[in-house]
Amino acid sequence: MKILLIEDEKTSSEMIKISLEKRGYKVVTVETGKEGLQSFLEENPDIVLLDWRLPDKEGDEVFAEFRNINPTVPVIFITAYGDVEKAVKVLKMGAFHYLTKPIELETLIHVIRQAEEKIKLKEEIERLKDQIQKTYSIKNFVAESERMQKILSLAFKVARSDSTVLIYGESGTGKEMLAKIIHNASHRSNGPFISVNIAALPESLVEAELFGAEKGAYTGAVSSRKGKFEAADGGTIFLDEVGELFPPVQVKLLRVLQEREIQRIGSNRTIKINVRIIAATNRNLEELVAEGKFRKDLFYRLNVIKIELPPLRERKEDIPYLVDLFIKKFSRRDGKLVKGITKNALSYLLKYDYPGNVRELENIIERAIVIGDKNVIDVEDLPVFVLTGDKRNIPDRLPLPERLKEIERKMIKEALERNYFNQRKTAEDLGISESTLRYRMKILGIKNR
Repeated sequence: MKILLIEDEKTSSEMIKISLEKRGYKVVTVETGKEGLQSFLEENPDIVLLDWRLPDKEGDEVFAEFRNINPTVPVIFITAYGDVEKAVKVLKMGAFHYLTKPIELETLIHVIRQAEEKIKLKEEIERLKDQIQKTYSIKNFVAESERMQKILSLAFKVARSDSTVLIYGESGTGKEMLAKIIHNASHRSNGPFISVNIAALPESLVEAELFGAEKGAYTGAVSSRKGKFEAADGGTIFLDEVGELFPPVQVKLLRVLQEREIQRIGSNRTIKINVRIIAATNRNLEELVAEGKFRKDLFYRLNVIKIELPPLRERKEDIPYLVDLFIKKFSRRDGKLVKGITKNALSYLLKYDYPGNVRELENIIERAIVIGDKNVIDVEDLPVFVLTGDKRNIPDRLPLPERLKEIERKMIKEALERNYFNQRKTAEDLGISESTLRYRMKILGIKNR
């Protein structure tokens, strides 16, 4: 591991160099910002220790130049006590850490080792990305934040086994995409990946959809049919919103996990299956167990490996990368030459809390591409609720009847999204009948996907 030390106090520089070299690091020392920039280019260091006060430049100037050359190299600032406020400022710019003088060597070593761990994590992610590039591209799964990189690293480790995985996360956080990454990085990648949204299935069809049915097993079963578990044989089945399973189906799923076999409706014959199960939910299953709505034994069978996907509001450092990804996606689709987004517009996107998570951000950028007529997205292309922080905000200039319609339309759309477009559950959520919901959707021009 090579460290570039930029420090003009020779005594301090020599002491740090000797201490680090004793621990096996290769240390290159320089005294000025100009020399530091030259060494950064020539030596390609893994980590930089940068003094704030240098003879020719301030540390933030040197840091900005490093960021332009290679923003992935961790930079640790060395500051005098009075410069702490400045150091906090550069942390926001992307510096890894700062230490105040006099330097405590053990603290310095600890911070350097933290930087090493971050470097190794990035290297592992890149190595594993390369390994699975032929079977599945993960370029659409943004994981620039440290939290998301750790999740992606865990997903790759999990992919090596056949253990059941339970993914927690709010709607729109990318649970299905992460499940696909696990599948396609596994030895099952040549087998099928079958996705089932439990919440979108009527209660009467869940069992037949999952386990299949024999001819005549129920009204309308005019022929025998395979269920999703049989279709996923040799591959992976993804059970989204598993917390919505009805009790009788929970019992059958438990048997699948225990015995690796299924039984079609209307049949006494068991069918062996070779399927990896990845389940996901946006609900707290432990609370459902405590309330008696979810079987404890099934919960423990599903919760072998738990992965929690954070909401977008807790990983906002990923937003600029997601925005760039979606701009390219929709510009290409619509044949537009949108090159980016203004700083002002991006600042609004960074402030917004995204109750709909990544899916909502994607919709916002798609809308901006469709309605915009410039080569960059600007503030005027963003929805009012992003600018105000209030998703219920409706422009005042609309007549009262139109404003009321807009409010109703937004409420119904949000309820549909929350319930995965299951009209029965949406009607219950809104406290109206299913027929009333369908009528209002028709009047308001709302399509059920």
